[in-house]
Amino acid sequence: MSLRIERRPAPAWFRPLIPLLAVVLTMVITSALVLLVRANPLHAYYFFLVEPLSSRVSVIEVLVKATPLLLTGTAVIFAFVGGFWNIGAEGQLLAGATAATAIGLHMHDAPPIVALPLMIVGGFLAGMAWVLVPALMKVRLAIDEVVTTLLLNSVALLAVSALLNGPWRDPISQWPQSPEIAASAIFPKLIPRSRLHLGFILALVVIAVVWYVLNHTAFGLRLRAAGQSPEAARFAGVKVERTVLVAALVSGGIAGLAGVNEVAGIHYHLIDAISGGHGYTGIIVATLGGLSPLGGTLAALFIGLIDTGSQSVSRALGVPIYLGDVILATLLLVTLATLLLQRYRIVLRRRTA
Repeated sequence: MSLRIERRPAPAWFRPLIPLLAVVLTMVITSALVLLVRANPLHAYYFFLVEPLSSRVSVIEVLVKATPLLLTGTAVIFAFVGGFWNIGAEGQLLAGATAATAIGLHMHDAPPIVALPLMIVGGFLAGMAWVLVPALMKVRLAIDEVVTTLLLNSVALLAVSALLNGPWRDPISQWPQSPEIAASAIFPKLIPRSRLHLGFILALVVIAVVWYVLNHTAFGLRLRAAGQSPEAARFAGVKVERTVLVAALVSGGIAGLAGVNEVAGIHYHLIDAISGGHGYTGIIVATLGGLSPLGGTLAALFIGLIDTGSQSVSRALGVPIYLGDVILATLLLVTLATLLLQRYRIVLRRRTA
C-alpha cells in the first residue's frame, strides 16, 4: 500500500468544513504550548472561547475588537476576489487614520453631521490614494503587488512616526501622539458606558454593500471573472485592468475606514500603535472566511473572541497573553494548508507486483 497526493477537487460538501477543520487543528497544535506552561488546554480554551461570552461587558468587548477586523478583512476579500493581492491593508489603515486625524483636528466649530461624514470620506480617499501606485504598477507594468503593497506598510508607519515626532507631537506631554480630535468628530457610542461605537454599524454597512456588489451586480461578476481567470475574462470582453484597478482602490478605501474607526471610535488621537496589526490580521480574516463577506464576518468575530479571551486566560491560568497572537499566526498557516484540500486528495493505493 502507498499514499499518494493527487490533484482532485474536494467534494462540495467538504469545502464549508475547511474553516472548522482549520480551527480544530490550530487548537490541537497550540495545545502543546499551553502544556509547556503547565496549564490545562481544556481550561485554556474555555477562557478563550466560552468565558468572553459569559457576560454582557465581555461580549461587547468582542464586538469592539472585531470592528476593525470586519473592515480590514472585507478590504482584503474585495481585493483578493478581483485578483489584486493586497498585503498593504496595514499601510492603508494608517493612511486613513492620518487623514481622519488631520480632518478631526479642524472640526471644533463643525457639528457632528458635518465632521463625521468628512472624516469617513477623507479616510476612504486616503486609503485609496495609498494603494493607487501599487495598483497602477500592477495593471500598467505587471509589477507584483504583493511586494509593493507590503513595502508601503513600512513607509506609512514611518510617515506617521515623523508626524508624531514632529508637527503633531503633543505640545503638553511631549508624547509622540497627536492632539485630541474635536468632540464633534468622535463616533457616538451605541451602548452607554461601553466602547462599542458607530464604527461597528459602519463596518456592517460596508460588509452588506460588498456582499451585494459581489453577488448581485454585473460588476461583481466581472470582478470574480477577472480574479479567477483573467485571460478568459478578457476574451469575454471584460476590461480586466480597469476592473482590477477598481478592486484595488475600493479595497484600499475600506482599509482606510478601519483607520478612521480607530481614531474616531477608540483613541481620539493618532499614535504609532494605532493599528496593532489589524491590517495583517485582515488577511487571516479573509482567508479563514473563504473570501466571502459573510464568512469574513464570522472569522472577524471569532478572532475578536480569541483576542478578548487571551486576556482572560492570562489572568486565570498565568498563560502569556501573547498566546493569542501565536494562535492567530498558527491559524493562518493551518488555514492555508487546509485550503489545499480543496484541490488535492490523499489517496491510498495498493501497489501492484
